[in-house]
Amino acid sequence: MAWTILIAVASWPPPQPHRAPISHVPYLPGLDGLRALAVIGVMIYHANQTWLSGGFLGVEVFFVISGYLITLLIIAEHERTNRVRLRTFWLRRARRLLPALFVMLAALALYLALFNPRPQGRTRGDFLGGLFYGSNWYQIVVGQGYTASDAFAPLRHLWSLAVEEQFYLIWPIVMVVLLRKGRDRLPRIAMWLFGFSALIAVAVGLLFVNGDVAVECAPGQMHGYWQIFGRCISVNDALYLSTVTRIGGLMLGAAFAMFWRPLALLRGPMRRKGHLLDIFAVVGLVVLGMMMWKLTLSGSGSEFGIRFNPWLFRGGFFVTGLATITVIGAIVHRGAYIGKILGNRVLNWIGTRSYGLYLFHWPVYEIIRKSAGVDMTIKQVIVAMAITLPVTELSFRFVETPVRRGRLGQALRTQPRRDPRRHQRRLVLVIAGLATLLGFASVSIAVADNVCVGALECSLQPSGIAVATVPPSITAATTSTSSTTTSTTTTSTVASTTTTTATTSTIPTSGPPGTVTAGSGVPTDPAATTTATPTTLPPTTLPATTAAPTTAAPVTVPPPGSGIAPVALGESVMLGARDDLLAGGITVDAVVGRQGPQMADLIEAMRANNQIGRVMIIQIGTNGSVSDQDFARMMAQLPPDLTPQVVFLTVRAPKKWIDANNARIRALPGTYRNVVVLDWEAASAGTKLCGDGIHVACGGGAAQFYSNLIFDAIGRPDLKR
Repeated sequence: MAWTILIAVASWPPPQPHRAPISHVPYLPGLDGLRALAVIGVMIYHANQTWLSGGFLGVEVFFVISGYLITLLIIAEHERTNRVRLRTFWLRRARRLLPALFVMLAALALYLALFNPRPQGRTRGDFLGGLFYGSNWYQIVVGQGYTASDAFAPLRHLWSLAVEEQFYLIWPIVMVVLLRKGRDRLPRIAMWLFGFSALIAVAVGLLFVNGDVAVECAPGQMHGYWQIFGRCISVNDALYLSTVTRIGGLMLGAAFAMFWRPLALLRGPMRRKGHLLDIFAVVGLVVLGMMMWKLTLSGSGSEFGIRFNPWLFRGGFFVTGLATITVIGAIVHRGAYIGKILGNRVLNWIGTRSYGLYLFHWPVYEIIRKSAGVDMTIKQVIVAMAITLPVTELSFRFVETPVRRGRLGQALRTQPRRDPRRHQRRLVLVIAGLATLLGFASVSIAVADNVCVGALECSLQPSGIAVATVPPSITAATTSTSSTTTSTTTTSTVASTTTTTATTSTIPTSGPPGTVTAGSGVPTDPAATTTATPTTLPPTTLPATTAAPTTAAPVTVPPPGSGIAPVALGESVMLGARDDLLAGGITVDAVVGRQGPQMADLIEAMRANNQIGRVMIIQIGTNGSVSDQDFARMMAQLPPDLTPQVVFLTVRAPKKWIDANNARIRALPGTYRNVVVLDWEAASAGTKLCGDGIHVACGGGAAQFYSNLIFDAIGRPDLKR
């Protein structure tokens, strides 16, 4: 490739104002074919990351193509008119991009208002970011990284369009300044731009944070985060989303356009090198394919949280850009075959509609799976395509193309010869109807409460220091060790004494002692209940059940009494059942993204404030590895001489550290006599959880089932089944 660039630079012809413009941009079907491959990769990746782990690199291919074409168009206009009309350029971009965007945003807003109003408040900022092409910066600030999951995020994909639009806004101005120096200097400027792109790649590699990064920023978990104006910013997410760090691909395309122009190639020594360029293009396509197949954006950390791919941030984007320009170089050469191959009818159809496909596919995916980061099934993808393809075609035919060619305004101004008044009335009614619907949807989103309900939604809160949705007593324990009296008093008012249920326990013939495998051993007949003080459960096993309740039912709340209420400490899974646990008299401290060391810190603070009662329920290990030392720190604050009943729940998630964590948890009763293990992993095997297979906050009785297991384990009345 370097040899090709040097030949092209050496053969650069001087400006020839009396000849046909050499920067004329003919229609190149092969570029649409390349766009098609890029958008297919992105759509596969968005559907299921395991199918094409590096499909997101299709966005970088888009960036390079955009940088090339936009720069070539600006140079061609300057050759024709000796000027660049910025207003006209921006108007063309607006006519090309805005109509389909407005249609997508309007349709999504209407869907939320009519069928799914709960996330409206949370998506308000996303709508504003999408309208003003600032989605990437909005997502960086509020912590909605590209890798974030567990939330309905129908506009997350707009970050890349924001990067391109910001480029379209600034780059023409830069080109006006550069072209004033003369077009004969463009090859030299191209080399500087190439170096600038390489410099960006080096800077990204230096700023990249390797190693395990916590899912949420919290005290003691600042590795991988910057704190700017009191807000936590994920470093690697910012590197992935920001315009500054992702402009490298656009610059590569722009640099390539300054010396690799279609008509200029026919006048220099490269005019007979089409077959050689085909070889380069095939190599480029193979490199792109291998990278999309092999590279990943992130994965599970070796110990906790997530780990971003260092190969991607330390040159992966730059190599993707280089591979892309080798393909573009052959496509724009009329003597190469690759342009004809990529320009076939199927890829051409997909490529000409790639913008609409990119716009509409992600909201459709989110509506179907209801949560980002959830892998879709083949059946779900077929349904999604059955919706996305027709919507994209309708948008292309009746919105994008008419607006781009000025036909829509002409059609609105044209009146039929017969009964023009009737035509006007129909037009007014249609416009009024659309305005009413959009007004209703807009107002609905504008006034919606920005609240979170359950773990899935709360995980999308701004990523500052993690906020615990817990009673004041527990929060005080984690922040101060000097308010023992006040904290203890507050805790004791939550639920002083409780009504416990006489349990019928069965001892299994096999299995480790001290393990509760499920929870249906508590009779729900009121006559079977007695009032008692919670005591330590012996290491018994309750009868197994794996079926979740089919309908929600009222909560049986124990009457108040004396003593410290049972306390449940956990992560986002427990957070999804917080309301049920609180209603049952259990004090809850559950925080999204909590790690083992944080749990040990919390229990140590509670012990210092005398907030350790006779019953403790603990679930930890979903978000990362929990070491033997972490468990030892926790249990050091819960010694047998205080006779607390300590119920540890196993964890369930598609993460590589889960098995090791559960093995440590199941081994605890062998070391600590007061520990009972509630096997949530086994008990939930037949239960319908949220789409991510982890959380319980999505309705359908999973949160109630989770709470009942805990009530069974500690011998208290459960939620009526």
